[in-house]
Amino acid sequence: MKDSRPWLLICLFFLFIAQGVAQQKEGYRELVTQQVRSGKLGAPEHLRNYLVEGKLRLSLRDAVVLTLENNSFVRIQETQVESAKVSLLGAHQPFDPLLTGSYNVNSVSTPPYGSGLPSSASTTQTAQFGYSETFWTGTNVQTFLNSNNGYVSGCALFVQGRCALAAATGYNPNISSTLNFQITQPLLKNGWLFPNEAPLIIARRNLEQSQANFAAQVSNSILQAVAQYWAVVGAQGNLDVAKRSLEAAEASYKRDKRALELGALPPLDIYRSESQVASRRVQVIQGEYSLKEAEDALRMTIGADQDPYFEALDLELTEPAEPGGELRTTDAATALQQALLKRPEVEVAKQALAIDDTRIRLAHNQLLPELDLTGIYASNGVGGAEFNAMGNKITSSSLNQLFGFGYPTYGAQLSLTLPLKNRGAKAALGNALVSRRGDLYGERQVREQVMLDVNNAVHQLEQAKLSIAAGKEALDLAKKNTAAEQRKYELSQGTIFLVLEAQTEEATAQQTLLQAQVGYQLAVAGLDHATGELLEPYHVQIAELTH
Repeated sequence: MKDSRPWLLICLFFLFIAQGVAQQKEGYRELVTQQVRSGKLGAPEHLRNYLVEGKLRLSLRDAVVLTLENNSFVRIQETQVESAKVSLLGAHQPFDPLLTGSYNVNSVSTPPYGSGLPSSASTTQTAQFGYSETFWTGTNVQTFLNSNNGYVSGCALFVQGRCALAAATGYNPNISSTLNFQITQPLLKNGWLFPNEAPLIIARRNLEQSQANFAAQVSNSILQAVAQYWAVVGAQGNLDVAKRSLEAAEASYKRDKRALELGALPPLDIYRSESQVASRRVQVIQGEYSLKEAEDALRMTIGADQDPYFEALDLELTEPAEPGGELRTTDAATALQQALLKRPEVEVAKQALAIDDTRIRLAHNQLLPELDLTGIYASNGVGGAEFNAMGNKITSSSLNQLFGFGYPTYGAQLSLTLPLKNRGAKAALGNALVSRRGDLYGERQVREQVMLDVNNAVHQLEQAKLSIAAGKEALDLAKKNTAAEQRKYELSQGTIFLVLEAQTEEATAQQTLLQAQVGYQLAVAGLDHATGELLEPYHVQIAELTH
């Protein structure tokens, strides 16, 4: 039996190693990124890559990539994910091992207990080292090493001719050591794997929920960037239409002015051409400033406003408003099915319900009585220095006895704590049930909103396709009408009023078609956003954005 005791230490050692390895590595450096640890914000990234001939030349994909890299709102939303990571790190705190140590020295001088007796002085040194850790099973392991060293110089009190200390211990100095192992296992409340792992499960699901929320915010930001990109394209197209309309009005005015000089036009008829030139010049000025506003909004979205050099550069957008290839078609039922699978808002609602289920299960565990089983094992050793009958000094080591395990102590304890009402735990259970009830309604509301978003997106796509077809036909007829009125005017069979009116109608038809084409591009992006697929064309991975 004595030889088997060292194996107890080996078993306890492997218990520490095995349960420690079982815990996942979710440390500070893995969860807290270098960007978070930095106290400064970096300059906007990769803008110089799109600098061509003194302009920022951007495709739609380029604008989206710059938005994800530099947009302040995206980065603010990213901090929610980083906060959830830090909370996950904090959820590991109950399982952090604790190492303690203390060292005390006391020195006492004692006056003599009688005349002619010497005084004495005693010194006591106490050292203690401890290690404790709680594992996922709720098992708490504590190990303590205590050592007491006592020394008396002189002797104020004699017993049968010997110093009282020597009579009591036989050693001076004397050393006593104890090695103590204690294991406590909760059997009901907080017992075993789930109640101890539940805070980590909740923290991990909170992290997944924050990542899904961030994905939804990123999708919204991409949709905003797409809308602002096409807003610039549309504003540039409207400005081009206004300039061409102005050029046409100026050409008509020059012809009328020449006709007036030759006497072929009544003097009062020149004012109509002049008024059209002035009116269309106003439209050009308005179009220029509308373009500036749209470009400023896009610069802010892609982060170009963060650097004065790039903020001053002109934008050159390479995507045409007119859609290329066959127009997109979709089925509402298929789109809805994809949305319910891919929309991050649906995932957020699912994670909320999963967290509620975990909290309810944990609350049920907290209603149980506390029943803890504790086992204790200790090894003892005594040593020091003494003198034999011949006056020779004999020393012995307490550590030899301590680690020889020849003087063990065993103990066991079963403790029960039975709460009579436990209202706090019942309230926690009630709150978890109420939260689940609210989240069930929240999930239903999310599904209803997704259905509405998909239906609206499908309708807007169909409307945009029909508008493009009708706009092309209207523009074609407007061009023919302008050509006809111009020809009749040249043959003196028409009036300048009809020519200018036809030019205005043609310009309006061009702008209407342009708006329909931009509307189609926005409808395609809106459908991808409604179905949760807007991140896919740009190969956006949320895990990479938050790494």
